[in-house]
Amino acid sequence: MMNYIDLFAGAGGLSEGFIREGFTPIAHVEMDEAASFSLKTRVAYHYLKMKGYDKYVAYLKGDLTRSDLYSNIPKELLDSVINLPIGGEHNSRIHKSIETLIGKREVDLMIGGPPCQAYSVVGRARSKNGMEKDPRNYLYFQYAGFLEKYNPKMFVFENVLGLKSAKGGIYLTHMESLFRKKGYKMHLFLVEANKFGVLQNRKRIIIIGWKDDFIPNLPDLATIDLSGTNKVRDLFSDLPKLMAGEGVDKYSRYSTETINDYLRDSYIRNGINVLTQHISRPHTDQDKRIYQIAVNKWNNGNERLNYNDLPEELKTHKNRETFCDRFKVVAEDLSYSQTVVAHIAKDGHYYIHPDIRQNRSITVREAARLQSFPDDYYFEGVKEKGSRTAAFKQIGNAVPPLMANEIAKIIKAQL
Repeated sequence: MMNYIDLFAGAGGLSEGFIREGFTPIAHVEMDEAASFSLKTRVAYHYLKMKGYDKYVAYLKGDLTRSDLYSNIPKELLDSVINLPIGGEHNSRIHKSIETLIGKREVDLMIGGPPCQAYSVVGRARSKNGMEKDPRNYLYFQYAGFLEKYNPKMFVFENVLGLKSAKGGIYLTHMESLFRKKGYKMHLFLVEANKFGVLQNRKRIIIIGWKDDFIPNLPDLATIDLSGTNKVRDLFSDLPKLMAGEGVDKYSRYSTETINDYLRDSYIRNGINVLTQHISRPHTDQDKRIYQIAVNKWNNGNERLNYNDLPEELKTHKNRETFCDRFKVVAEDLSYSQTVVAHIAKDGHYYIHPDIRQNRSITVREAARLQSFPDDYYFEGVKEKGSRTAAFKQIGNAVPPLMANEIAKIIKAQL
């Protein structure tokens, strides 16, 4: 069974795709505490999956505390989630933990991608110095150090398109040179998540690297097209209708037990019929008026709302020159939505539900579905009851598991 180490693991979207293909994680390294709890809860899911789902289902229903759930999981599995930032004085502790977990095994694969804000075009545009002094620009040095230490046969590095243009492409050039010095060649692919069956417009860079001692037979990831005829409405069809501020704290039931082909084939509905984190944000009357205008514009003419077209009494932002599409409907009649990003943690204006009768932004569960996470994937907060803000942030930063799974199939064929 092939294994891997996941660096900058986030909530585990990339990892989920590799586990689905039969890879075994040695360790997940993640600095965010809430995301680390999400990883531990997913470790619990995969462990209990082999023994029956009863305790995991009980946790989703709120009948078990998180501590109770974790008490059923071997300590070495929970310890495989290493909640530390990569770099500096933390690396010695990370390495000590990983070496304990590895034992005498060789590492087959390393996956992960450093935080992308420093390479993001939007992030650079909002920064006074274009994020040139942001230390996250140089986290690929840490990635290269882990490659040198654990000597995997291959690696998968995910990031935003802005990596190609950041500082005129110098970071990418340096990265390739550094990886070569560590004994790895690499190839960069520009991929679109919707071509991997994800119902979302998400363009990313995938770098696949390999040891100098063999030549992989890699397909061109950019030419893969697994998109079908599914629409965004297929993602939301079985979810209970909610008004703003509605939802059940523990869990709720699906509006129908009928599972459409997309929900089944994409593993979103995969056997555990307990619906969690489908709770709508409360919204002000002003926001709800704007949402209705935005949905009406789309439904009646496939037209997006321009902020400047709103009635004057609804315009509260001073900035009228940029981000004029700050209110945007997740159109149900399209084959993919707009990109889900971490900003969804701050407000839902860019992710308005297409049903004008519900008149709200999307829930955590709906956002997770747009990212192709299965419904049994629980996004934790630091505290026991979780946090909507933490969940949205994790989802926005994640790699879609469905896309990760297709990449895992390609890596598996090489190894």
